[in-house]
Formats: sequence, C-alpha cells, structure tokens
Amino acid sequence: MYWLEFSWRIENHPQNKYFKKHPVQEKLSGLPCSEIASRAFTLGTAAVLPFYTFMVVAPQAELTKKLLSSSIPYMVLGVLYAYLLYLSWTPDTIRLMFASKYWLPELPGIAKMFASEMTLASAWIHLLVVDLFAARQVYYDGLQENIEIRHSVSLCLLFCPIGILSHFITKALTRSRT
Repeated sequence: MYWLEFSWRIENHPQNKYFKKHPVQEKLSGLPCSEIASRAFTLGTAAVLPFYTFMVVAPQAELTKKLLSSSIPYMVLGVLYAYLLYLSWTPDTIRLMFASKYWLPELPGIAKMFASEMTLASAWIHLLVVDLFAARQVYYDGLQENIEIRHSVSLCLLFCPIGILSHFITKALTRSRT
C-alpha cells in the first residue's frame, strides 16, 4: 500500500507536470470525450441487438446458429472496451478501485470512478459483452436440451443474472415434466 500512498503524493503535488490528464483524454479526433462516450454507448447497444433478435425470433434458423458461432462481436466490442478503458484511465484509477487496506474495491471509490461518462460507457460495453456471452450460453444450452429459451435470452439482455436464473428454472421445470 505504500506505493499507492506515494503515487497519490506525486500525482497531487502542486508542481507535478508529469501526471496531468493526458490530452487524448480531454479531446480526441476533434470530438469531446462526452461525445465519444455517447457514440460508443449507442454503437455498442446497437451492435448486440441483432444477436438477441435472432435468438428470440428465429432460434432454430441456420442464420442464427451461424451468427452466434462467430467470435467477431466479442472481438469488436472488446477492442471498443479497451479503447474506452484507455480513454477513461487516470493516475487515480487503481487507487480508487482498490482503496481498502485489503486491496478490495470499496463502493465510494467505485462511485467516484463512475462519475466520468467515459468510465460509464466502458462499463456499459463491458456489461453488453458479458450479457451477450451469457445469452449465447443460454441459447446453446437450450438448443442442446431442447427447451424454450426466448424469455431467458430476453431477460439476459435486460437483467442478465435474472435471465440465467430463468433459464435454470425453465430447464428444471422442463426436466420434471418429462
């Protein structure tokens, strides 16, 4: 923890000229950071919707199976996430994430981090990727077990842990009927 305290002193030293916010974090490609965050949020959200649509509307279609077998959406969204993470990173990020003496995240530090639109946008992309991955697992399990997945996949988009729970309940109920 000593290095965290030391880095905090350096960063907050009145004559520090080395740890100021990087200009790319203030403005990039002529766009303000809030505009980049907003566009990334919209782009990420729009990018996952076709996958959910096909899983719900046509789960048995060959096109759906082919779309969901691709790793391209995860790679594209992963690059977008890494880009946003880079833009949102500050010298305080690690200190805010692991503020306790036990190196565990604490809510006040995380709340302070998420005050930035760029950090929120990166977190949103993170959630979209993980939720889509979970929905794909529900989809594949439903195909393999021949059980209904549309409601669970829809819930994965909106409330992923509830979608996963819904799938397990559906699976248990389907097994008990056979």
